[in-house]
Amino acid sequence: MNTGADQSVSQGSERPHGAAQRRGPFRAGDRVQLTDQKGRRNTITLVAGGSFHTHRGYLDHDKLIGRPEGSVVANTSGHEYQALRPLLSDFVLSMPRGAAVVYPKDAAQIVTMADIYPGARVVEAGVGSGALSISLLRAVGDSGTLHSFERREEFADIARGNVETMFGGPHPAWKITLGDLQEELPAAEEPGSVDRVVLDMLAPWECLDPVAEALAPGGVLITYVATVTQLSRIAEAIREAGCFTEPDGFESMVRGWHLEGLAVRPDHRMVAHTGFLLTTRRLADGVTPLAQKRRNSKTGFSQEDLNAWTPQAVGERPVSDRKLRRAARDAAPKADPGTDSP
Repeated sequence: MNTGADQSVSQGSERPHGAAQRRGPFRAGDRVQLTDQKGRRNTITLVAGGSFHTHRGYLDHDKLIGRPEGSVVANTSGHEYQALRPLLSDFVLSMPRGAAVVYPKDAAQIVTMADIYPGARVVEAGVGSGALSISLLRAVGDSGTLHSFERREEFADIARGNVETMFGGPHPAWKITLGDLQEELPAAEEPGSVDRVVLDMLAPWECLDPVAEALAPGGVLITYVATVTQLSRIAEAIREAGCFTEPDGFESMVRGWHLEGLAVRPDHRMVAHTGFLLTTRRLADGVTPLAQKRRNSKTGFSQEDLNAWTPQAVGERPVSDRKLRRAARDAAPKADPGTDSP
């Protein structure tokens, strides 16, 4: 299984990459987001001679190829669409997935609160469907590195396909290693060589020792967990490790607003809880963390507590092999017309 860093562009190498991929008139092979007057969105991949069909008629792809981004075109029945290249947030919500994705609001918090910067050396586990990997690669740029660890080969295949679709080919800063982070990280990264570690996994406390060894002094660890019990346990494990700063935990919620004349009000729906984020920083070797003044509280865990963070208890649904194979096929970069909704 090849890693993203080792792959060469075997096909479509003539297609633009980077900023050039995001600029200029529409080309065959571009992903285009079509929005109608009711705000309904469909994402298609442009193919010379292809067409986009709905119950309201069809739109020839050739009407878009060569036009500037931001054009408005009509299909055979006069139904109009606004055509734009999808933003990162649009792509993440519509891309093929095998595992649940990290929502754009959380990915943005991770990039900012973990201070992911161009040129940074970042470690990530696990990859899932590649949504967070795309944001991290955008942040580190071509001069940085993102080393992703994933236990399941099917998820790695889906993530690779989504990343290559987003960037127009393999990203030079990305490498995937199959296996458990706690087992693979010590051999993969030199001690003290990693700037940031991002853990999106069920039991991040199991990885603290290899993470502490790999992180440079001052480096940031950020974890993404689903439940209060997981948040509590990783916080206590970080304190017990004795080589990190006092952890900070938080969540983010996004509420849109309805804007129409004077009818300005909050939307009835909002993206509320999706997960908890926790950040901490690596102290220098031999340094004792500052003692935090806290009220006396229970810090141990009973068996009932431990049972609360099993995959079944937190509502994690098993993903069938058939769904994973289909998602991997859908995620693979291609020049066939397709339709999906964010």
